[in-house]
Amino acid sequence: MPASIATIQQHEYPNGLVLVAEEMPGVQSASFTLLIPAGAAFEAAEGLHVGGGSAGMTCEWITRGAGDRDSHELLNALDNLGVSHSESAQTLHTSLAAATLGRNLIPALELFSDMVLRPRFDELEVEPIRALCLQNLRSLEDDPGTKVIYELRKRHFPEPWGRPSPGTAEDVARITPANLRTFHESTYRPNGAILGVAGAIDWPVLKDAVGRLFGEWKPRPDPWLVERPGGPRRDHLHRETQQIQIAMALPAATVDSDDYYRTRATIAILGGYSSARLFTEVREKRGLCYSVYASYEGQRERGAMLCYAGTSTERAQETLDVMLAELNRLAAGGVELEELDTMRAGLKSSLIMAQESSMSRSSALASDWYFLNRVRPLAEIARELDALTPDSVSDYAKRLLNLDDLTILTLGPNPLNIAQPG
Repeated sequence: MPASIATIQQHEYPNGLVLVAEEMPGVQSASFTLLIPAGAAFEAAEGLHVGGGSAGMTCEWITRGAGDRDSHELLNALDNLGVSHSESAQTLHTSLAAATLGRNLIPALELFSDMVLRPRFDELEVEPIRALCLQNLRSLEDDPGTKVIYELRKRHFPEPWGRPSPGTAEDVARITPANLRTFHESTYRPNGAILGVAGAIDWPVLKDAVGRLFGEWKPRPDPWLVERPGGPRRDHLHRETQQIQIAMALPAATVDSDDYYRTRATIAILGGYSSARLFTEVREKRGLCYSVYASYEGQRERGAMLCYAGTSTERAQETLDVMLAELNRLAAGGVELEELDTMRAGLKSSLIMAQESSMSRSSALASDWYFLNRVRPLAEIARELDALTPDSVSDYAKRLLNLDDLTILTLGPNPLNIAQPG
């Protein structure tokens, strides 16, 4: 099994930036994931006065020229190094990720340090960025499955922790270049930022290079966020569509909780793979819909189980009823050893395969450090999964699947009866 805890190196620089790195023998690539605490939630910071969508627009703007390079020159420089890269604003973080050959790792980091510390912020780029964001919002209206999950998160999580990164068309239309500069100056900070690097690396060279490239990044106070209730817990979004989208959420254990692996097991057994209960009962046995699943979302202070199904208007009520019945059945009847073993094998396989990708590994390093302030070795994860028993998961499922805590959102031409079945 690749990757042991002994290969993981960590260093915190004076400005607060944390570097977590792992050498992966036998690979020629190197990847990094930089998590900056500048996600959509921080648009709501007290006194900031920027609109929803600012995180995403700022993330795009920093790629439109940095340091001595304009937008075209910056993209050419990345292409010349063979860098595959992605940048995105999420709820909690802005994430910058890249993969390249190991010998090109430091030059790639140089380009990204320019993006973060020395963006050119050419105002001529703002209108094209705005047009892209508005186009993305319009496409979201044509993707009701994604739309309903965005809206579910807004209702289930407290504000601003369920805030969707695309924002709203109204907000995006009003955002000014000054708003974006303010967001960058207030939220892009090294204190709280985590750089995960994996693959063909030389730790001493990497550590010195990151210190040189990001050492002048000045720490800033954390933006002040005021938490407000989400909700409503039961809601319907009217859309004249041919389908009804059904989305549900329940509070779940956090990543650092003793119940974390029991949470993941319960959710996977419910709807995390092709023979899971929701897929079997809703899709296979009854043919009620094509897409149905359950997934886990974790934040530092909260976790959630999210469930989704998209179905025809004629069969939507039955779909909802069967989904609720399956939650009740799992809570009341518990899990079987066979389905627990299936879940365990699938999760182990996905984890091991992820270890073989430097990009996946760099993301896991940064994520683990954010949630746990350490990196979980594969042996620990395997041990925790092996320790699960039908009784321990069943006992937890009774607590997790308390339908009194359920947030339910539907999207379509008519609301559904969301009374819970007995």
